[in-house]
Amino acid sequence: MLAIKKYLSLVKFSHTIFAMPFALIGLFLGFEKWQGLDESKLNTFSIELYYMFFENEFILIGFLVILCMIFARSAAMAFNRWLDAKYDAMNPRTSVREIPAGIIKPTNALLFTVANCLLFIACCFFINRLCFYLSSVALFVILFYSYTKRFTALCHLVLGVGLSLAPIGAYIAVTGEFNVLPILFSFTVLFWVSGFDIIYALQDEDFDKQNQLHSIPSAVGKVKALRISEMLHVLSAACVITAGFYGHFGIWYWGGVLFYIGLLIYQHVLVKPNDLSKVNMAFFTTNGIASVVFAIFVILDLFIS
Repeated sequence: MLAIKKYLSLVKFSHTIFAMPFALIGLFLGFEKWQGLDESKLNTFSIELYYMFFENEFILIGFLVILCMIFARSAAMAFNRWLDAKYDAMNPRTSVREIPAGIIKPTNALLFTVANCLLFIACCFFINRLCFYLSSVALFVILFYSYTKRFTALCHLVLGVGLSLAPIGAYIAVTGEFNVLPILFSFTVLFWVSGFDIIYALQDEDFDKQNQLHSIPSAVGKVKALRISEMLHVLSAACVITAGFYGHFGIWYWGGVLFYIGLLIYQHVLVKPNDLSKVNMAFFTTNGIASVVFAIFVILDLFIS
């Protein structure tokens, strides 16, 4: 049990809350198109499992989507911690993390990464062929992010791309096809995550400069970095508004939009260039609440309107 807690801490399991609600949005958008299983899109072995263990196939797909989110994010976080262990040990803010603190060995963290990658691919295999074929692409994106801070200040956008796969991936899991609406939610996540990751990176501006690491705060300074974050969050707000009109959503959805945009604004009120004391509140609390509440309102709208 103690070992499990160590690895949950390593990957900051509680932070799964950021992208998971948007994955559920994609899942329930797909549910609207649900016509039952299309066996032509499934692997033969998957068909047997569906009928062996579940009467309601949609429940199984939902369960597999959640597992995919957990395994993919765990792989990405563990790989990031393994790759950045040297820098984490040098940075006073991160020196207490599991690998530099000696709580978890680097080799074990890498093995944990590989195990989660394999479990992610296995879950995709049991969903449908398209998800299985795209699983390696998704893994490349989320693992590649860990390298980007070494050569580009646009690393925040790469992180955003990785998490933005959640809504469209969940939709594909249900329907086996692409659609404009979940793609709009994916862009919402892309700009939202990129914006709040810039805010989080403000804490390491000096450290990044000293160690030739790249980030928008280290490239342009705190003031301009916050302006860029604000612009990205404006784009995120524009995406949820566009999705609302495109999807012909009702009053519940627009209530969620107001709440979501309100919290985007609030986190920029909390953080100032000369006062980073509330960065964690803006990063963890505000964004976690924003994604969960927005997803609840969207899903309510899908079923009530």
